[in-house]
Amino acid sequence: MQEHAPVTEREIGVITHYWSHLGVAGVHLTEPVNVGDHIHVLGHTTDFQQDIGSMQIEHHGIRHAEPGEDVGIRMADHVREHDAVYKLAQEDAGADVH
Repeated sequence: MQEHAPVTEREIGVITHYWSHLGVAGVHLTEPVNVGDHIHVLGHTTDFQQDIGSMQIEHHGIRHAEPGEDVGIRMADHVREHDAVYKLAQEDAGADVH
């Protein structure tokens, strides 16, 4: 039987703005992020997870962003300014070679 590696969360940014008519949030990044990463948005009344399906800087689609950049990410649910954004990743439990 194979055990699942524990999932960890690391804060990667904070919501700076939300355009509700677009369903897009402005996120100021403190860690690198990629399209396809699984994120958790958590705030006073916000708590959901999603994969990053698309990301933009200045209306140009990108696949990767670095710390210090401000990106737009389409959100699955309503978010609020100051909500924290975490990236979920499975910890490597070590090589399990047979």
